[in-house]
Amino acid sequence: MKNEATSKNLNLAQAVAGEMYRLDKHSQYLGMQVKQISPGYAELSLVVREDMVNGLGICHGGVTFSLADTAFAFACNSRNHRTLALNCAITYSAPARVGDILTAIAQEQVLNGKTGVYDVVVSNQHNEKIAMFRGVSYRTRQQIVANITPN
Repeated sequence: MKNEATSKNLNLAQAVAGEMYRLDKHSQYLGMQVKQISPGYAELSLVVREDMVNGLGICHGGVTFSLADTAFAFACNSRNHRTLALNCAITYSAPARVGDILTAIAQEQVLNGKTGVYDVVVSNQHNEKIAMFRGVSYRTRQQIVANITPN
């Protein structure tokens, strides 16, 4: 029975991610790819393009933030409750450059009633940490994918 519930939760998380990505034009524009989704977890990536660099020739912080924020969104919405950000903070630890493959891994730390805390680590293809992000979420009763019961 536990495997059936786990499979159902994974299928739900993947359905939610598919719908969110379909509607998320910004993530599509940036070329983000959803690599892995499960309840409370998301892994997304993108390749840094020339049009993503700032005046210093490094990846714009807003691009890195967008990747981390999107991974956060996919992780905290994975149970099919429309979930919004209450607060987000990011710390940049190294620059990313054109051609780098950035991967954001979001993991649920706390889910307590309507609020949750999620940590996201953004790394490059060499496994160097580019940024650390923490998001606090607020869950509503609305669904993302209609007619599927959230847990």
